[in-house]
Amino acid sequence: MTDNSRHETVIILDFGSQYTQLIARRVREAGVYCQILPYQTPLNELTSRQPKGLILSGSPASVYQHDAPRPPSGLLDAINCPILGICYGLQVLAFDLGGQVRPSESREFGYARLKVLEPESPLLKGLPAEMDVWMSHGDHVTAVPNGFRITAKTDDALNAIEDLSRRIFGVQFHPEVAHTPLGAQVLRNFLFAVCGCRGDWSPNAVIEEQTSLIRDEVGATGRVVCGLSGGVDSTVAATLVHRAVGDRQLCLFVDNGLLREGEFETTLTLLQQTLNLNVLGVRAGPRFLAALKGVVDPEQKRKQIGKVFIEVFEEEAKRLGDVGYLVQGTLYPDVIESVSVLGPSAVIKSHHNVGGLPEKMKLRLIEPLRELFKDEVRLIGRELGVPQEILTRHPFPGPGLAVRIIGEITQERIQLLQAADRILDEELRFAELYHSVWQAFPVLLPISTVGVMGDERTYEKVVAIRAVTSVDGMTADWARLPHEVLARISSRIVSEVRGINRVVYDISSKPPSTIEWE
Repeated sequence: MTDNSRHETVIILDFGSQYTQLIARRVREAGVYCQILPYQTPLNELTSRQPKGLILSGSPASVYQHDAPRPPSGLLDAINCPILGICYGLQVLAFDLGGQVRPSESREFGYARLKVLEPESPLLKGLPAEMDVWMSHGDHVTAVPNGFRITAKTDDALNAIEDLSRRIFGVQFHPEVAHTPLGAQVLRNFLFAVCGCRGDWSPNAVIEEQTSLIRDEVGATGRVVCGLSGGVDSTVAATLVHRAVGDRQLCLFVDNGLLREGEFETTLTLLQQTLNLNVLGVRAGPRFLAALKGVVDPEQKRKQIGKVFIEVFEEEAKRLGDVGYLVQGTLYPDVIESVSVLGPSAVIKSHHNVGGLPEKMKLRLIEPLRELFKDEVRLIGRELGVPQEILTRHPFPGPGLAVRIIGEITQERIQLLQAADRILDEELRFAELYHSVWQAFPVLLPISTVGVMGDERTYEKVVAIRAVTSVDGMTADWARLPHEVLARISSRIVSEVRGINRVVYDISSKPPSTIEWE
């Protein structure tokens, strides 16, 4: 639900890179609104949006493959704005304009040292003569098209080119990732020095825009229900919709039996006392557990949970009478990782409020945060007065503990994981590390191992602790928690939670691993 006509817009053409959404996030951080569109978007649709700039994303493809993704025919002649190609985007520009692209003898992945050859280049102006950049490619440009000059290189290959007369730029490295420390400045140079953007995208602009759009959608008398979990996303969405329609919104906080220990009672009290929201608590744990009986596949878990959630929402809406809308706190990463609705980026997993929704619903969806990233949502939440206690909570998946229990969901396994989760939370807060990590949680594994407690042999479950640092959740690194903290967590879980006799620590980063195990 976004009216982008109110903002200057940069378009990102998605050729299938998992970094595409990071480019969008960096552009938004600079205060410029952007949209991701699939590479095959018709030319008339691209030009009708009158973009201030066009960015071509990376891709796992090679430009010389017969089915390689290509921008619309005639794009360079028709589009009246500067163009920046990143990685594959650079290669496809060079290839289509008469340059040469060849496969490398070895794939270049990781850090490289970039040497700036043309310090007065608008794209590289103000940057040091050398800097670290992040590479992730198998092909490289070996000869530039006529009219282009090389502006930067690494020891292995040319790495940046430009044609100032046509306002076309390209870089082989990835300026959007955190591993390119000065990459944000490269993008800012493109947005402001090259494209002439003003930077009119801000949390306040989003609030005013969404408030107006929601009022128009719901009308003067329409009523809505909101799926409220007490987490950042759904709470900010509910608060934003409340600003638009007031008490015509009923927030449903559903206890699906898969929440953290004691979370239903404490969160319900917090929401009712601190926010002027109309909140109704609904206990439905046995219903969800019955729907999950015998279900092992992670995708099926999500779909079953999504189905029951919608059934509960629709039943409550029917009791109220004339409710026609359902509000959800869906974020842009949920959409990107669930369904390729905006481009060919590979689906990673469905989220219960995206891919897990039933095909037919009686309620129309309102998703005011659908095109926003988590950090943008937190900024908007602060502007709306959402309590800091909620805004600083670790992300918690919509399906709850179901995706942190590998294998079948049972009441016994839920209780084991809830107990381990409580201990982890307590120890991180005691060590003043809770706010130093993006997310931390235990995962109950479907295996048992031998242990010894006292003089007795045990054969009990294993818990894996997952703690990561991140900015947006799209990429993450495992948190280097102090050994003494890990020791306390392990000791307490094994000692206090009967049924668990081993604790391991997950040291995988994203990518290649996801944050959640399922």
